[in-house]
Amino acid sequence: MQQMTQIMANLQAASSSESSRPPAFKTPVIKATEGFDGTQPFKVRSFIQSCQLMSHNDPANFFQDRKKVLYSTSFLIGRAAKWIEPYLSNLTNQDPSYFLNSWKLFESQLFTLFSRVGFFENERKWACIFIHC
Repeated sequence: MQQMTQIMANLQAASSSESSRPPAFKTPVIKATEGFDGTQPFKVRSFIQSCQLMSHNDPANFFQDRKKVLYSTSFLIGRAAKWIEPYLSNLTNQDPSYFLNSWKLFESQLFTLFSRVGFFENERKWACIFIHC
């Protein structure tokens, strides 16, 4: 009985000391990245920056480049999603030089493919502007 009383006293002391601690810091929630369809070259940089903010805000979940890349691919829509689709079927590839395993390579691919003026459907629009269609 005395042992039980001691255990209860210890529990009460522990709970009162915990309540005097300040609440743990919680990482602020960042707005989810908007979908990127690849048809507007000027949006490539903001898409990449938004993905980087998400990963830097939550380093516990994004401690590997592969996790950053795969999370970012979930925001690709339309033509950009069609571009990434065949690569996602090869997720077992763990080679560091495979661009889905390297943030720098993934970022480079996005810039190379989607930051050109006149990409995809905009080609005709830009051509018409220059030749006055």
